[in-house]
Amino acid sequence: MIKIGFLLIDGFALMSYSSVVEPLRAANLLSEKQLYDLKNISSLKSYSYSSSGAKIETNSIKSLQSSLDILMVFAGGDPFLFNDKKVFDWLRKISREGCMLGGVSGGPVILASAGLMNGRRMTLHWEHSETFSELWPLIVLEKSLYIIDRDRITCAGGIAPLDLMYALITEHHGEKFARRVSDWYMHTEIRPSGGPQRSGIVERYGVNNFNIVLAIEFMENHLSDILSLPQISKLVGLSPRQLNRLFKVHLNNSTMDFYKNLRLSLSKRLLKQSSLSITEIAFTAGFSSSAQFSHSFKTKFGIVPSLYRNE
Repeated sequence: MIKIGFLLIDGFALMSYSSVVEPLRAANLLSEKQLYDLKNISSLKSYSYSSSGAKIETNSIKSLQSSLDILMVFAGGDPFLFNDKKVFDWLRKISREGCMLGGVSGGPVILASAGLMNGRRMTLHWEHSETFSELWPLIVLEKSLYIIDRDRITCAGGIAPLDLMYALITEHHGEKFARRVSDWYMHTEIRPSGGPQRSGIVERYGVNNFNIVLAIEFMENHLSDILSLPQISKLVGLSPRQLNRLFKVHLNNSTMDFYKNLRLSLSKRLLKQSSLSITEIAFTAGFSSSAQFSHSFKTKFGIVPSLYRNE
């Protein structure tokens, strides 16, 4: 059982909240057992109000008796005005304890305000993007539906959490079960994190094999926290040998070499478009050290990262 908390900041969007909670509730219902233990949380109160005035009963931070595996922060309105030191301290504390932290809509602003998004790729609702970039110019902000970067999850809000929850439930319980949950809500057109439909991957790579497209989606969702070949194969539902054979036939590359090229392409963009140091870019692109990154980059592009950045 995975323990998930929802920190509700007054003024949060009810649609974003429901798009996260309902798929998890459906997963418990369809599995006929409690796969997810869900808790609503607020700072000190026993309730929180949505932007539409809906009152949600909550547990206060002080009353929590057990640790969480994942905490999702929901905020709307003007999240830049939120400045509760006790909440920031608590977020930093549970992060140190190993809790995966996420933010939806304006929630990522709360995480950044607590100093918890440094060195991470992230996204948030478009209406907050310009102000966010002015306040935190060194944080890599992308225009995506959602981003999973190691122990951080960020989501743009609206109905984008439906796509995020599909990805998370797939990782936890497999694609077949996640599809049952999505079909329960008639959410049949699953969008990958970058935003376009799966046809976007088909167009970019000229491949329409379902298993390869699914594998590429997982890779694009894990460019920093690298999945192993056995992990990708298990998520797709094939053996490593079968998956490698498909990649060789359709993309003339091994699975993991294709994956590395995706990460190197990300690093190439960051070198030109961000102010992150080369070491920070190395970790963001899933390399264990700047030396390993520099060697791989030069092998692929024929130039070391520092010279490429200064071209």
